[in-house]
Amino acid sequence: MNTYYKFINFTNDGIILKVKLVPNSSVSKIVDYTDDYIRIKISSPPLENRANKELIAFLSKVFDINKSKISIISGEKSKLKKVIFKEITKEEISQKLLFVIDSIT
Repeated sequence: MNTYYKFINFTNDGIILKVKLVPNSSVSKIVDYTDDYIRIKISSPPLENRANKELIAFLSKVFDINKSKISIISGEKSKLKKVIFKEITKEEISQKLLFVIDSIT
């Protein structure tokens, strides 16, 4: 999977997903992707860290992983973010990500 999409990176620390966040949307959902990021709409505003918290909760639900194993490692105050997933295998996240991508294309 890593050879096809630049928005996902497999490291020793965890799996890093590059996200472009669109806050204040009518619904929270993954809308599309480019080579560089996956674009996610979130209904929360970017005030008081609400959009970031909703992003983590949303990714937790989509990838079926506990919120405590997901964190934003860069871009907390930016629309472009790097999110790390810990304690999930490359195969698990790849399978779930392919399912998500198939559902939006």
